[in-house]
Order: sequence, then structure tokens, then C-alpha cells
Amino acid sequence: QVQLVESGGGFVQAGGSLRLSCTASRSVDTMGWYRQAPGNERELVAFITRGGATKVADSVKGRFTISRDNAKNTIYLQMNSLSPEDTAVYYCGAIGAWGQGTQVTVSS
Repeated sequence: QVQLVESGGGFVQAGGSLRLSCTASRSVDTMGWYRQAPGNERELVAFITRGGATKVADSVKGRFTISRDNAKNTIYLQMNSLSPEDTAVYYCGAIGAWGQGTQVTVSS
């Protein structure tokens, strides 16, 4: 089982930016970011393969960018132009494993 450790969440005002990181305990092909707001189901934000192919949810397209450093088994989520609707716990996921989650709070 792979272990995933996230970092980088926090509190930011609308229009601001945050960068999340997730490091896996070993090499994994596809890794992704998901988020879950109170009362909502967990939803995919973006994923990226080892080869660099990506998919980004329509709700964040043009604002969020996913990238990875294969040498570090780490993926990143650069989040720009944040809005209160982006407030959620953000989880890193890969091959059925989840990180502990990191809170992102955007104030209006």
C-alpha cells in the first residue's frame, strides 16, 4: 500500500493562490487531487500520469494546474484565482490510497 502525504493548504482571500504538494512513498503511475466540501461528495479536481498526461475538472480549468516531479514521487496543485466555492478539504489519491487531507479555506 502506498502512503500519501499532503501539504500546503491554508487560508487565503478570494483571488489568492495556494500550492498543494503530495508525496508518495513509492513511484505511482497516476496520482490525483480530489476535494470534499461540507455536505458534498468527494470530487475529482485533477489527475496526472507519470508520463505527464493530465485531466482537470471543468470547474477549475484555467485556474488550477497539476504537475509532478517523478524523481520525488510528488505531485503539485497550483491553485490561482481562488474563490469561496473552492473551500474544501483537498485529498491526494492514488491506487486506492488517500492522504490525510489538507484544508483550503477561501474567504470572500
